[in-house]
Formats: sequence, C-alpha cells, structure tokens
Amino acid sequence: MHANAKLTPATELAQRNPVRFPNESAEYRQARNALLAEEIDLRRHIERVAEQRRQLPPGGEVTKRYTFEGENGLVTLAELFGDKDTLVIYSYMFRPQREEPCPMCTSLMGSWDHKVPDIEQRVALAMVARSPIDRLVAAKKARGWTKLKVYSDPDGDFTRDYVSPEDADVPAYTVFTRRDGKIRHFWSGEIYATMSDPGQDPRGAPDLDPLWTLLDTTPEGRGTDWYPKLDYGTGG
Repeated sequence: MHANAKLTPATELAQRNPVRFPNESAEYRQARNALLAEEIDLRRHIERVAEQRRQLPPGGEVTKRYTFEGENGLVTLAELFGDKDTLVIYSYMFRPQREEPCPMCTSLMGSWDHKVPDIEQRVALAMVARSPIDRLVAAKKARGWTKLKVYSDPDGDFTRDYVSPEDADVPAYTVFTRRDGKIRHFWSGEIYATMSDPGQDPRGAPDLDPLWTLLDTTPEGRGTDWYPKLDYGTGG
C-alpha cells in the first residue's frame, strides 16, 4: 500500500459487501458490516505499522562474535544467515533448570515447523535456547519437528545482549540484517508484560502464534484461564 494512496473509507467499502447468509437478521447484518469496517481499518493499520517497521534507520552494528552450538557443531551468528541477507532468531524458554520447554514457546514453534521451507525462501530462521544442544534436539524430536533448526547459546553471551541482560528465562524475537558486509540489529519485539492493558494477557502485536488469531475469531475468544500444554493426555 502506497503511503500517499487515497483510500476509500472503510465504512463505504463495508457497505459494498455483497455477502449474506441464510436466515440472518437485519440487526446481524448491520452489526457485521460495522465490524467489517473495523476489520478493514485493522488491516490497514497492520500494513502501516509494517511499513513503519521497514523504514527504521539502521540498527546497532553487531561487532561481537557470537557462537552457537547446533545439531552439526559450532556456528557463528554470521553463519546462521546462510545465503540470506536477513536472519530471524526466536529465543525460546528452555533453560537448563527447566525440566521441559515452555508450553507457550512450544505452541508457537510447532506452528512454524512445517512453514520453514516457505520462510526460508525469504529469510534465515533459527531457534535458540540456553539448554545444551542435546536437550534441545531431544525436545525437538519429542514434538515431531523436522524442519526447525535449534541452537544452544551455551555461554549466554547472545542471550544477555539481545534477550535479557540478567539472563532471565524469557522469550525474544530478534531480526538481524546483513548489508554491505555488516551485520546489524534490525528489530526486536519490545512489548513487555508491563505494557499490557488492564485485564489483558501479556502479548506482543501482532501475535506470532496463529493459535490466538484463530481463537479470536470465535465467540469464546482466547479466554483468560486457558493456555496450551505440552501434553493433553489420552483425553485429547
């Protein structure tokens, strides 16, 4: 969407909506078209935010040599790029003290596993945690993941610089670029729990886990007392 493009008002577009469903009331259609206008505005706002993100000035240059342990040995941050100019790193909650990885992180990563071939058409993608690589690989196999690449940050150097200065067990989503021979930090999620609105579960925007986007389309919504688990048992 061009920044200076003249857009038709969302309410006008909504009124052009030809969709009607069996036995719906006039009240339903009026409320649904009002909601449709809001959805159109939301779509436009998402695009404006994405464009503003793309226009960020160059971030801080990465001058330190970060080393990770992968399934095939040691790799540097630069090597994680492969042949791509952009690298996405998701730091997930699985410290050595944890018996199992974080269920919320696991839900998100599970939604990405089969999309890795699509994602890697455009950018490089790496999953990083503080546990030893053997634990990360075992957990990956237990989930049946075959596409995600997991890496250990054994000394915590990267984690302290780009996730938590205190080396806390928290998640992070970080994007790096490689341009003209220099690696720079491009963008990180910076919406923290302290920024949540009253009564709102802490989360960034947009939600990276499609689970929540799907639940938001239902009358029950995402709720306030349900979270994904690692295992639902035999009862489903």
